[in-house]
Amino acid sequence: MLKIDAEACIGCGLCEQACTFAAIRVEEGVAVVGDNCTLCGACVEVCEAGALNIPREAGKEPIDLSSWSGIWVYAEYRRERLAPVALELLGAGRRLADKRGVELAAVLIGPGDLDQAAAELIAHGADRVFAAADPSLAEFSDDSYGNILADLIRRHQPEIVLAGATALGRSFIPRVATMLAAGLTADCTELDIRAEDGALLQTRPAFGGNIMATIVCPRTRPQMATVRPMVMKPLDRNEKRRGEIVRVEPELSQLDSRTRVLESVAADLDRVNLAEADVVVAGGRGLENAEGFALVSRLAETLGGAVAASRAAVDSGWIPYPHQVGQTGKTVAPKIYIACGISGAIQHLVGMQSAETIIAINRDPDAPIFNVATHGIVGDVFEVIPKLIERLEKSR
Repeated sequence: MLKIDAEACIGCGLCEQACTFAAIRVEEGVAVVGDNCTLCGACVEVCEAGALNIPREAGKEPIDLSSWSGIWVYAEYRRERLAPVALELLGAGRRLADKRGVELAAVLIGPGDLDQAAAELIAHGADRVFAAADPSLAEFSDDSYGNILADLIRRHQPEIVLAGATALGRSFIPRVATMLAAGLTADCTELDIRAEDGALLQTRPAFGGNIMATIVCPRTRPQMATVRPMVMKPLDRNEKRRGEIVRVEPELSQLDSRTRVLESVAADLDRVNLAEADVVVAGGRGLENAEGFALVSRLAETLGGAVAASRAAVDSGWIPYPHQVGQTGKTVAPKIYIACGISGAIQHLVGMQSAETIIAINRDPDAPIFNVATHGIVGDVFEVIPKLIERLEKSR
């Protein structure tokens, strides 16, 4: 917990101003901390009198940061195929590794022969691939996957470890961070390197998506982050690239798991996969009711695309959750994204701003969606969409 030296405190109030959680206040000239303190350390950094301190836990002495080097990417591998986010992270990792002048490595965990997947990772930017294979790894387990990755990190000491913010990544990467007593920033949308000290700048939505927060882990290693799929761009495949494949044989103790998979069922929640669609037509609160989505669906069908929605439309019960795009839904990066009656709250923009071309239709000329749109149409969606459909059908 936060420690306050009452004798050293001068009651200046800087800590109270710095605390975004209103967890510290000055009473009778001395700072007092409340129960809602998150130990973020903002107050410690601004305290000129040195009266505030967050004691480190026993056994967690300051580490030699210089002994940690290299960028690692956990390359998710399921059902004998690499997850697209693995290649996206290699693109981001390559940029970070080049800035730091260090090696970029990928970690593959799965059953059977991983050589083909490892070669694919090298072709997309990896210098080295650690391939841990065992038949028992056919079914994902937090315990076994976490044990293997944590052991590799301890032995090789990479300074940065990235993983996809997928169902698997969100499940076991926090466990790995806990095992290593390392910092972890979840659901990042942007990564960069701080020039002065090489720290990883991890940007993600905060406070319900109302602001974008940049987080650093200055005292622990590795610096760990999970990244939303579809926000980073993969590198073009280069068959001429050469790299090293390091085969890892997991120990029996690492394969122990407290859980056992009885059955795995893949559900087809959406007729068209939003993540893979080249054209996405999305509807928002401006559609007014569920019937409005019939018009959006018709436009999507005309373009051969998929139907998406904002959270407001989903919360209103107009369309099922699998269609939701945004901070609490899916992230998409199609060639064309058409936003129909969507105001453009940052929570929604997080899920679609990587689209190549954004077309916004909204009756409000001041709607925030127009700030990110490639093309904007100010008008009523119920008048504009039928005309678009008519023009598209004639052009055929």
